[in-house]
Amino acid sequence: MFIDTRTVEQNTVIETTVCIIGAGVAGITLALEMSRAGVETCVLESGGFGPDDQTRDLYRGENIGLPYTFADGSRSRYFGGSSNCWGGWCRPLDPWDFEKRDWIAHSGWPFGLDELAPYYARTHELLKLGPQNFDPAYWEREIGRHDVRRLPLATGDLRDTVAQFSPPVRFGKVYREELSRSTRVRVFLHANVLNIDADAQGTTISRVRVGTISGRRLSVNARIFVLATGGIENARLLLASNDVQAHGLGNANDLVGRYFMDHPRMMSGRVRFRPGVARNKLYDIKYHYQNAAVSAHGTKISSQFAPTQAWMEREQLLNSRVWIYSKWYGEGSAGSEALIHCKEALMGKDQPGRSLKRDIGTMVAHPLHTVGYGLARLLQLPALITDVTLQAIVEAVPNPDSRVTLSADKRDRFGMPRVRVEWRLGEQVQRTFDRTFQLFAQELQTAQVADVQLDAPLEGRAWPAKLEGTWHHMGTTRMHDSPREGVVDRDCKVHGISNLYVGGSSVFPTVGANFPTITIAALSLRLAGHLVRQLDLPSVVGDTRVEAANSATMPNQGPSQVGTLPIAASTLTPFMKEP
Repeated sequence: MFIDTRTVEQNTVIETTVCIIGAGVAGITLALEMSRAGVETCVLESGGFGPDDQTRDLYRGENIGLPYTFADGSRSRYFGGSSNCWGGWCRPLDPWDFEKRDWIAHSGWPFGLDELAPYYARTHELLKLGPQNFDPAYWEREIGRHDVRRLPLATGDLRDTVAQFSPPVRFGKVYREELSRSTRVRVFLHANVLNIDADAQGTTISRVRVGTISGRRLSVNARIFVLATGGIENARLLLASNDVQAHGLGNANDLVGRYFMDHPRMMSGRVRFRPGVARNKLYDIKYHYQNAAVSAHGTKISSQFAPTQAWMEREQLLNSRVWIYSKWYGEGSAGSEALIHCKEALMGKDQPGRSLKRDIGTMVAHPLHTVGYGLARLLQLPALITDVTLQAIVEAVPNPDSRVTLSADKRDRFGMPRVRVEWRLGEQVQRTFDRTFQLFAQELQTAQVADVQLDAPLEGRAWPAKLEGTWHHMGTTRMHDSPREGVVDRDCKVHGISNLYVGGSSVFPTVGANFPTITIAALSLRLAGHLVRQLDLPSVVGDTRVEAANSATMPNQGPSQVGTLPIAASTLTPFMKEP
């Protein structure tokens, strides 16, 4: 059920078994699993069912590193979290992304791909993906089109890989009905966690304090707490909860907020296709992004090139992905940008500060660029392509000096310190960009597909203005078996605290060069299973799902506990629409 926290009586105390802070991909996945397992659960979501400016402002902070956008447009502080602005790309991490690599400082997970594989398999249902198959040969065969063909690879140093597209699943919409019907899960909207309270020794969490923008204050007591508010906000809440431990919870070794990572993205060069060579939709992002022509069995896919494990080890480089990027007539103009905003609005993507009326006005004022770009997108005619370049994303190095900290003087409306984000990238990232572009250019030329003229190398130079992040906020509460190397252990429990866990990409020790959402979902399914085992509920089986027979006879856990007396959960105002 859903509850508007603004209607809850002042200073209410909510009792539950599991308290999940945050309702994004990680939080909602955990809530669904807890509901199916029959675990009494409370979910605290800062926003409502849609965006609002006052709640969005709580995310804002100061950038003090490389030029970087980390608030408006890159995160969505309302029910569904960042799935509200997600593009849908899905591919598991590579096996070597989990391994300790001697040439990459602080690399390696506490476990390998085999540990996460069964949970990756379960994400296909959760994320509405196709078959558990990422083999390029399979998809080429099943698509069966002449303009969706794999390229021959000559050097042996490059491989082609496949990603599947989720529709994309907007978690707050797709799973809203199931959670609204749940008798075990209460989702409190407009509920901002202001502090995580620990006992005097800082080893057990006793409660979280909650506030609404309208002025209500309440608290939640639970046996287990899970922090799932994203790669930046997870660190912020731990650092700001410093009334027992001066440097914040879980921060005895000054690791909370460190190792902040995002996937850097760059373009380079100019591609000229050889005469008679048809453009290949499989490798061009302008053709393969959510394109029904590049799909089979109802699943849309894309392909990117990636270096082999042997090449990365030989050249001491990071993982990466590279593809072709066509530029269409009118691209980058005011008219084309307005048209893109309209399409994203139809996809349900969060767009802070955008106005449909203003976008329509812009398109009317720039008809040639708008219509030209629209026709290029719709008809995909080669004649409307004005340029072709290469685009790549590269794995980030876990760098302790790339970090999230708290502002000393800037605070939000609740008095909580705002964040300071310092994104750092080093020469190993630059060298990986350079060599990845060079290797791909060599493959295109060897295959007699295209000639490529690359931009000047990046290594040894200042980062250019065209460097972008991909809004994948990762690493700030990294996972490691040792508390001297990580904030959480292999089960995502904060070191030194008995009942506090962290969900989401902030626990990633290394990040590969793949899209993080599918791994966030897999880790959340794994964490859910661990929590259920910790609670030792007899009605729960293996993967946290309850057998139908058991579900029918499951004992009632009793009414929700609110205030100082038990009262029925229905006395708290539920709703399905914003008031």
